[in-house]
Parts: sequence; structure tokens; C-alpha cells
Amino acid sequence: MSVETQCGDRDGDPAASPLKYFGSEVKLERERLGWTRKELGKEAHCGYSLVAKIESGERVPGLDFARTCDRVFPHANGRFERLWPLALRLAFPPWFRRYAELEWKATVVRMFHPQLLPGLVQTPEYARAILRTARPTNLDDLVTARLERQRILAREQPARLWLIVTENVLRSMVGDEEVMRTQLRRLRDLADTPHHRVQIVKEDGRRMSYPNAFSPFGLLSFDEGNDVVHVDGFPKGFLLAEPDDVVTAEDAYDLLKAMACPPDESAELINSIAKDCYS
Repeated sequence: MSVETQCGDRDGDPAASPLKYFGSEVKLERERLGWTRKELGKEAHCGYSLVAKIESGERVPGLDFARTCDRVFPHANGRFERLWPLALRLAFPPWFRRYAELEWKATVVRMFHPQLLPGLVQTPEYARAILRTARPTNLDDLVTARLERQRILAREQPARLWLIVTENVLRSMVGDEEVMRTQLRRLRDLADTPHHRVQIVKEDGRRMSYPNAFSPFGLLSFDEGNDVVHVDGFPKGFLLAEPDDVVTAEDAYDLLKAMACPPDESAELINSIAKDCYS
């Protein structure tokens, strides 16, 4: 099966999982309206096949699909957008779901990664190339879930992103040159957005001496409540909320900001690497 269910795989049972329930409600309302899957797909800017898979609980819907359902079904009353988070969470590994819920509520997201651009800034092609390496059975759902997380950067009151990555991240090819060109344009657009900050730690051939050089981590801040730390790792990441752990992470991040290139210089470095490596 393509996505994890919480209550077993009971074919045809809409109560088997939130994903199956979402799909059964889409099918019910579509048939009540007298529409074909092709007609719904046209409204949702997707194909017949995707509508069929969503209705059968085989694919995770995007938020735009849920909003389309609320718009075109007369009796929806916002039901599909309310159900959507429950359906989406099944695309995340169980250990990541709590982090995804907190990230959705965050007002400031600080991230450091020494090996890859993090999911919050990945293009669809970059995300697919990264996720494919683990040979998952639900690749499409994982890509959808990763891209839906990025909505926090584009909502009416967007979260503020502060991203620090090493120069090697930009020079390490993921996918092919076109994937990297598109990805670096996306990164440069973020670097040029006044609300966000992007900084690059330059490589000078010496042994990495900055803090947590080999440990991707991030901090989430909220309008209400204390900051939390997320540490990425294998085979799973974990959350830290103890005050001492948060202070340690904040100190490490402050040091990284001081050691990285300033934002304007980092933006120019992104341009230079794009030209030198992927033109």
C-alpha cells in the first residue's frame, strides 16, 4: 500500500484511516453532484488518475485539492480543508508528525544543514530526487507532504525563515544540472525576500570547525509557548524542549550566523555557484 494507515487495511471501509475517509467523502460529494472524476480533475487542475487514487485512499491530497472540493461541492461548508491535515499527516513518518504539527504553527524557523537543502525550501524536482534514494513505496505522497509544508512561508502571515547551509550543499549535485539550476533560483528568491534570511558557510579546505558541523538541526519559535529544537538524524530525528537544550542550540546557531557569510554576500555566492557549476 502507498500510505500508512492507523487502523489496518480494510478495503472499502472509509473508517480505516483519515485518508480513506477523506477519499470516501470526495467520492460521495462528487457522485451527489453528478460529476465524473475527469470533471473534478479539471476543476482541481489534476488528472482522472489522481482523483481516483485520492477517492480510494491511495494518495494524499494537496491543500489546493481540498479547497477545490469545498468550492465546487454545494454542501461541503469547508469540510475538506478541515479534514485535510488529518489526511496529510499519514504521509509523514510517525516520528515526524509532531514536528510537522509544530512547524505549521511556528512564526520563526531557524535551520542549519551541512549536507542538503532542507525540505522546507526544496523544489519538487530536488525533493523527488532526494526522497527517491530511500526507495519508498509512497514517493508521490512524500513529495506532496514535503511541498505542503512550505505553505508556512507563503501564507498571509508567513513564518520567518533563517537558513544556514554550507557551500558544499550548493555544489553537491542532486538530480541533474537543471534540477540544481531550479533549486538555486528558488534559494536565491528566498535570499532576496526581506522577510527571510539565507546565509552560506564558505568552505576553505580546512577541517570544519564550526559547531554542530555534522548535525543538521533547527529551532521553532511561536507567538505563544517556548522554542523547541529539532535534530535531524538516522534513522529518525527527535524533538528537544528542555530549556538547557534550547539554549545550547540557540548558542550554536548564533555562532553559525557569525561564521557564515552575510546575507547579501551569500546571495551573490549562490549566483556565482549557479553560474560556475550549473550553467
